Amino acid sequence: MKLEDILAKRSNKTIYRHEDTVVKVFEQNHPKSLILNEALNQSRVEETDLQIPKIRSVGMVDDCWSITMDYIPGQTLHQLMKEHPERNDELLEMFVDLQIEMHSETAPLLSKLKDKLIRKIQSVEDLDATSKYELLMRLESMPKHTKLCHGDFLPSNIIINDQGAYIIDWSHATQGNASGDVATTYLKMTLFYPELADNYIKLFCKKSDTALQYVQKWLPIVAAQQLITAADKEKEILFKWLD
Repeated sequence: MKLEDILAKRSNKTIYRHEDTVVKVFEQNHPKSLILNEALNQSRVEETDLQIPKIRSVGMVDDCWSITMDYIPGQTLHQLMKEHPERNDELLEMFVDLQIEMHSETAPLLSKLKDKLIRKIQSVEDLDATSKYELLMRLESMPKHTKLCHGDFLPSNIIINDQGAYIIDWSHATQGNASGDVATTYLKMTLFYPELADNYIKLFCKKSDTALQYVQKWLPIVAAQQLITAADKEKEILFKWLD
């Protein structure tokens, strides 16, 4: 397979288009367990009623692990927001409606959000033992749900075409409390879409009849896990959320 049409480059992978497929080619040092887990997550979400790319195969390209899936034509919601800022209210409503639809689905074989957050918090080097204990106790007090959670639900991971909206990149998918997933989206929107973040959280809470204060209780928890991969300038913001 000769891959030339690059769609995107990330820190640990390059994403190509090949005919009617997308091929994610990971760097050689990227753990095989994470690659196989990503493919497994996505295949489990395929069993829901959501529109997502289907996994075609997992294999090797030039001694690097790869995941091949359907190519979904269209524009990302991120692109549409940048090109048509006058439509942001309409597009943000579409974004929230899609997230609420996603949370109505279940995928019982996925890992639990709570277990993932426990592992993440325990591994954060920037937090002392007291802070970790307080965060873990807060997490333990949260209601336990089994809703489908994306973990990186952002406009850049939504593709829009004539067939509707498709959600991509399920590497962080879990099952758990939807408000934890919403808090993660709000945190990342604050970092990457600051002009839309407050409108997003208000609109989600209104449409889903969720108390804003309930989502806010999750913010220190998800801010802690974000510290693991955050840049230095992002850490300043995250530490404020931890306080």
